[in-house]
Amino acid sequence: MRLRGRKGIIEALEAQPELVVLEAERYRGRWSELFGNDRPIHVELGMGKGRFISQLSALNPQINYIGVDMYDELVRRASEKAKLSREEHDGDLSNLRLARYNIEAIERMFAKDEIERIYLNFSDPWPKKKHARRRLTHANFVNKYLEILNSRGQIHFKTDSQSLFEFSLNSFADLGLRMRHISLNLHAEGARTDLVMTEYETKFFERGEPIHRLEVVVGEEALAEHLKALKSSDEDKEQE
Repeated sequence: MRLRGRKGIIEALEAQPELVVLEAERYRGRWSELFGNDRPIHVELGMGKGRFISQLSALNPQINYIGVDMYDELVRRASEKAKLSREEHDGDLSNLRLARYNIEAIERMFAKDEIERIYLNFSDPWPKKKHARRRLTHANFVNKYLEILNSRGQIHFKTDSQSLFEFSLNSFADLGLRMRHISLNLHAEGARTDLVMTEYETKFFERGEPIHRLEVVVGEEALAEHLKALKSSDEDKEQE
């Protein structure tokens, strides 16, 4: 992917230190210090133009969010989206950071147990078999996620690619991870108003194309809550 950025893009990013992080490795293990609180941290890997992470952070001020992308131009566009989103929701940007970073080295950006949730939205499917290791749900990447996710850790994954979804299902299963809320057509009964859409997702929905989604429950505490909820649901059904 090649992007043509505006002239002076680096200067524009450097002028937003309260929002944009250009040296992400400096904060490994210290992201809570950067936010100035110990709230949960949710991260979108490959944020694109930033609509999803901007809206999500505006709607949930009790959570800290970090959008990550390796391209200067996308970080710039995301910063514009973030400011527009805050104007719409009459809020500030204190719980959002946009980091320029290559996800391949994500373990050098975050320390062990530092993150509560990872979002993977419409990642590049890398359809050729020889490029499988580049897919963000390949075991090599997932094992890195497992290191940085804490006891409440989860991975939320969405894609329009059936082949990537099938690959991901197998990848998570091979690692023995618990999956839930698996959907082959997320918006089959109309747009899910409880979920924030990305730019791509909105276009696909308007075309009537199916969106695939799942959640992976990683952390021990998150898994215990999930199993407890399942048990409670089964007991309720038995009483009906």
